[in-house]
Amino acid sequence: MNNLAKLLAGFVLALSATSALAEGKVPLSTISTYLNGLTTVSAPFTQYNDDGSQSTGQLYLHRPGRMRFEYDPPNGATVVAGAGAVVIHDPKSNQPPESYPLKRTPLSIILDRRVNLGQANMVVGHSFDGTATVVTAQDPKNPDYGRIDLKFSGDPMELRSWVIHDNSGGQTTVVLGELTKGETLGSSLFSSQGGNRRGSNR
Repeated sequence: MNNLAKLLAGFVLALSATSALAEGKVPLSTISTYLNGLTTVSAPFTQYNDDGSQSTGQLYLHRPGRMRFEYDPPNGATVVAGAGAVVIHDPKSNQPPESYPLKRTPLSIILDRRVNLGQANMVVGHSFDGTATVVTAQDPKNPDYGRIDLKFSGDPMELRSWVIHDNSGGQTTVVLGELTKGETLGSSLFSSQGGNRRGSNR
């Protein structure tokens, strides 16, 4: 094979590889439909923090607008999103629970009543890493609130993890275990008054 033939063969292989990667990327419209189809979800999670520490716990999600993280001991904290606010209960602190608007966290993007990743300036990254589709999204009106990297498997499609990048440059990674969908989650799970009470929805 002469040099020209080798170059052409290499070019064709490169195009084939690029095509295969492109085929693996899930369209934004499909991801929006998937997220809008989620009503209730629970899953174990592992969280990796900027300082190298990690913790585990249970996640509860009730769209639209509600989410709860219950951290296992020795952390024991609870983070509850509901009624437009995020409330952090830390049993190790002598201070009252911290609270801030839900819209100030990129998680509000997936908790919105209608997720539309196709709207202008919301998605700033959309790629396929060889095993999963990664979407980087932000509040198009308030990009300074930070951004979120959402990772989805493709077959079957499933939300597998996310990384939150805050406006100070920090990042927090949450990796989800097996998702349980469609179960009944009691409204008390998402009360801003409650601390860690794993299993109260059972």
